[in-house]
Amino acid sequence: MNQTVNAMGDACPIPVVKTKNAIKEMGAEGGCVETLVDNEIAVQNLIKMANQKGYPVQSEKLEQNKYRVVMTIGTEKAAESEVKDEAVCIPDRRADNTVVVISSPYMGEGDDALGAVLMKGFIYAISQQDTLPATMLFYNGGAKLTCEDAPTLEDLKSLEAQGVEILTCGTCLNHYGLTEKLQVGTVTNMYVIAEKMTQASLIVKP
Repeated sequence: MNQTVNAMGDACPIPVVKTKNAIKEMGAEGGCVETLVDNEIAVQNLIKMANQKGYPVQSEKLEQNKYRVVMTIGTEKAAESEVKDEAVCIPDRRADNTVVVISSPYMGEGDDALGAVLMKGFIYAISQQDTLPATMLFYNGGAKLTCEDAPTLEDLKSLEAQGVEILTCGTCLNHYGLTEKLQVGTVTNMYVIAEKMTQASLIVKP
């Protein structure tokens, strides 16, 4: 018996609760439960739950803001100890709609070498905040920071794993010959960039 759980748009612990309920409905015959979610935090929560219960689990990104987590439920009796839903919730530290805009690989003006060090430090500092931005936009020279060999990749991948949306201008990547070298986040266009900025509750631009 296979089941699909639609948890798109649901905040923690709802995806976990819905998935647990679907597993209970399957009964002793077992099968696969496919859960659809819209952020990586929910993916991590579901994987953590599966690992705690001993269920084989796989996940994949289907498209922007759409992920699938598939758990295989055996016929064996589930683990005796129940795990509380709160125990598998990674806190969502993202701000409601704060957008960080980066248009250069350098922070400030005067010395590019210093500016590169400052920008790397700024992105690291963003990753350590109690409240993370919802989105980070990279365009013009800032597009270089999401590509191969950029010193900021580790911190940006950490931010993406925590649910921060990383978007890089496709026109800019093409201009700099970096289209095939994007390493984190996804490609976007000027319409989306304008939309994200005009709808932001706060824009941060270093």
